[in-house]
Amino acid sequence: MAVNITKTFPLRHALSFTRGRIPSQLVIQLTDACNASCPQCGMRRNTPFRRSLLSLDDCKRIIDHAAASGIAALSFTGGEPFLFYEQLLSLLHHAGDAGIPSIRTGTNGFLFMNHERPDFTNRISRLAKALADTRLYTFWISIDSPVAETHERMRGLPGVMKGIEKALPIFHEHGIFPSANLGITKGILPKRPSASVGLPATAEEFQAGFRAFYNRVIDLGFTITNACYPMSVAPTSASSLEAVYGATAEDDSVMFTNEEKRVMFRALGATIPQFRSRIRIFSPISALHALERQYSGDPGYCRPCRGGSDFFFIDAKCGDTYPCGYRGRDNLGKFWDLDLGRAPYGPSCRKCDWECFRDPSELLAPFSEFLSSPVRLVKRLFQDSTQTSLWLGDLRYYQAADFFHGRQAPDFRKLSRFAREPHDLSIEEKYAVQQSPGFLA
Repeated sequence: MAVNITKTFPLRHALSFTRGRIPSQLVIQLTDACNASCPQCGMRRNTPFRRSLLSLDDCKRIIDHAAASGIAALSFTGGEPFLFYEQLLSLLHHAGDAGIPSIRTGTNGFLFMNHERPDFTNRISRLAKALADTRLYTFWISIDSPVAETHERMRGLPGVMKGIEKALPIFHEHGIFPSANLGITKGILPKRPSASVGLPATAEEFQAGFRAFYNRVIDLGFTITNACYPMSVAPTSASSLEAVYGATAEDDSVMFTNEEKRVMFRALGATIPQFRSRIRIFSPISALHALERQYSGDPGYCRPCRGGSDFFFIDAKCGDTYPCGYRGRDNLGKFWDLDLGRAPYGPSCRKCDWECFRDPSELLAPFSEFLSSPVRLVKRLFQDSTQTSLWLGDLRYYQAADFFHGRQAPDFRKLSRFAREPHDLSIEEKYAVQQSPGFLA
């Protein structure tokens, strides 16, 4: 199968594969201020700590160095970046003018509150037009549960789901197709009978929750969706991880055992094929399979994360650079002082499940391996037919989904090739059945 890499990345970035690298990514935490109360996040509004905001000048200096160094994808995150709307908008324009091809940002959804007010349509239209005037590639909206009451209670944003539903057609009119960003917590699970409270989450519960989520966001009007895997990094003497990014917490809502994570990743990988023809789902099934294998006791199965090699994170508190948001002991200093051609870390870490870095590390690594270690790659592809089939299926799907371009509507004619007939099991579903009889019952 021919894969048009230059359609995903301009030639300059695609050439990184020839150097044993993959197209690079930078996540800038613009601020750690937030106005939501998400229990799974340490930056929630009721957590007492001094909030920070990167200066406009420093951000522009970072962007200029990123563009000069060949960064392919740039994300602005928080906290809630839209609390500083004018600064964020200025940075989106600056990144676009600098020539960075994939520019992303998102919101917790507070923008869509008070949908009953008479100025709601005009307010959202102004927002959509302002974003459409930038070169923004992806605009995400966080959703924690298919049940409006659960999501709004977790976020502390009453009425926001109805506001999102009313806002999506307005964004579509302006040529912006937002992505529903699922933060996987226990809020995704169906309500349990009292006798089951405290027991591990089951495969059936995870699948029911994922199916309900996809159905819900499709009904709301979303055309793209992604999943953020649960994060809970507690620094201990036995761990080299120390989160510098506050999007983690030791809250029960994101405290899953390794066995629950194994079941969760398998359930998500088995559910996604049922919806790939109806909505563009970014989560690569090959990466989910690799993570499932990792939590099955095969830690070396996943390809290592490219954090510190091709991917970087900038913290809002001090503006310093880290290999990712969870390796806070590895401070790399100011981004503009880094020579990205001599990145300090080679890919070796598998210690967290941050999908922003783990998913593309798994999906794109074979392209660089083809040029740097072709014999080893071919051997791996032939020896692991399941993973190879999943990976090739992901590549075909990414092309059909137009690489999840958030500035164009989905082509359902191309997506229809991935429709599942009732008794037509995909390789993903066959794998789930083979590994756990009755799993999809």
